Amino acid sequence: MPVEAAPAAATTTMEITVSKFELLRELTATQGVVERKTTIPILSNYLFEASGDKLSLTATDLDLSLRTSCVAKVKKEGACTIPARKLYDYVRLLPDADITIRLLENHWVSIRCGRSNTKMVGMAKSNFPGLPVFPSAGAIKIPAAVLRSMIAKTGFAIANEESRYTLNGALMVLKPESITMVATDGHRLAHIERSGEKFEGVSGEMKTLIPKKAMDELKTLLDSDVETIDFAKDESTLFFRVGPRLLTSRQLTGQFPNYEAVLPKEITKSILVQGDELGGAISRVAQFADERSRAVRLRLEKDELKLSASSTETGESEDSIEVAYNGDAMSIGFNAQYLLDFIKAVGSGEVKLELKDAQSAGQLRPAESEDYKYRYIVMPMRI
Repeated sequence: MPVEAAPAAATTTMEITVSKFELLRELTATQGVVERKTTIPILSNYLFEASGDKLSLTATDLDLSLRTSCVAKVKKEGACTIPARKLYDYVRLLPDADITIRLLENHWVSIRCGRSNTKMVGMAKSNFPGLPVFPSAGAIKIPAAVLRSMIAKTGFAIANEESRYTLNGALMVLKPESITMVATDGHRLAHIERSGEKFEGVSGEMKTLIPKKAMDELKTLLDSDVETIDFAKDESTLFFRVGPRLLTSRQLTGQFPNYEAVLPKEITKSILVQGDELGGAISRVAQFADERSRAVRLRLEKDELKLSASSTETGESEDSIEVAYNGDAMSIGFNAQYLLDFIKAVGSGEVKLELKDAQSAGQLRPAESEDYKYRYIVMPMRI
């Protein structure tokens, strides 16, 4: 019926004006989610939806999606899709002025700013995948600074191998008065816990596996000045609302390893050392470590920690640090990069190195940390 068709035709046009600064800020925030190499072309596009006085932007790779928005003058409400990478690269080069975006026929999109006038080839918005909706109940508030700190101290220990599926994320454990995050790749484990927080709506223990890519995106999003975030989940999806932005991620399924079993019980040798001093010494000797294993040797002697590495191709190097130690001498090998990752995460303060023997995992933790209980366990290497 022609009467029905008229309004539908009207909504296929869209016209908005938005400031370059506002638009670029949101385009930048979504860059990590946009699929670069995809066999599904629509995933390389943004979905733009204009209504009221705002423009909503969505990017997704099907596992992860980010929905954000900015203020806009909406002359005609509507929606369109625009190639994400190309739009971002182009908008960055525009002068700091208002940008007018208009949907033309055949999914083409016109972008005008000052004397610049461009038309981009979009795609039908009906191809864009539907997105999960934030659950109406059961959201939990998490302090943004706490989550940011926990991600920074565990994210680097997540496995990169696709085969270790359940290790491709970090485990977050919420209890009514504490939050814990654990990540491991099978060779090392980062474990951080914070007590004294109140989590309304959490009873018992709530365990969630957060995929690595979601962790990386959250880390970026949490740099904004938001105080708390809303976290929720349903059977298949995790939701993180960070201010006006909503990050959704497909849940990792499967059993996270029993990390409690790995936490060292017997520690017989313990030393205190400045983080930056230890990091400097490891960086220097690691230049001469075997390129494949990256192994450095730590030798504890009376009042001294000796670090050394050697390889037939490059030579050998030794460094030593004065420490207060009076126990039996022992040597142990570790992957240099694993130790440096920890030192980078904790900064330059004092670090406690705790050992049992050459065959047992070593434990590192910051000497001073009242707010967070942070420990990092590294499996030894044969040298």
